[in-house]
Amino acid sequence: MNVSEQIIQLAKENNGIITAADISEKGILRGNLKNLVDSGRLKKTARGVYILPEIWEDEFVNLQARFKKGIFSNETALFLWDLTDRTPNRYDMTFPETYNLENAKKEGINCSIVRREWHAEGKVKLKSPCGNFITAYSMERTLCDILRKRNKVDTGVVTEAFKRYIYRNDKNIPLLSEYSKRFRTEEKVRRYLDVLM
Repeated sequence: MNVSEQIIQLAKENNGIITAADISEKGILRGNLKNLVDSGRLKKTARGVYILPEIWEDEFVNLQARFKKGIFSNETALFLWDLTDRTPNRYDMTFPETYNLENAKKEGINCSIVRREWHAEGKVKLKSPCGNFITAYSMERTLCDILRKRNKVDTGVVTEAFKRYIYRNDKNIPLLSEYSKRFRTEEKVRRYLDVLM
């Protein structure tokens, strides 16, 4: 199998998506991607992100590939977890406190920053609407985050999120309680749970 075929095979194994970082990990030179784009066998969707021509572009994957430290959070995470029926018109991502947000803000991302030690707390892999794995916060971490958000998430969105969460089979109330203590939202979380349970 030649290098081009290897790259195409890697893309097929990854839902039709390949990144420059993926092929570098395999010891393949990035210049091979340009050749595949020039020949029409790959399409470039964002810096360092390529897809097979028959695949739909996944904005979640594009953003995650470009902003590797970003974790989908807040209302975007609610959408990914099906805890809201509102499709985000801007994506929410959370970054560690020392991250330079300039490029992410230029892309129109709603950026939040947290302490380094809190950044990876509750980070999970889940599928984007296109079926690709991306990184977001767990449902429990997200519910605590939307309660502590400084620019306030709409009360209707918060109430709907808690209602949907309560009826899920995969909810983890002990974990929600643990996060609520850690992120100082214990009283607010308890109020929502008392009303809904």
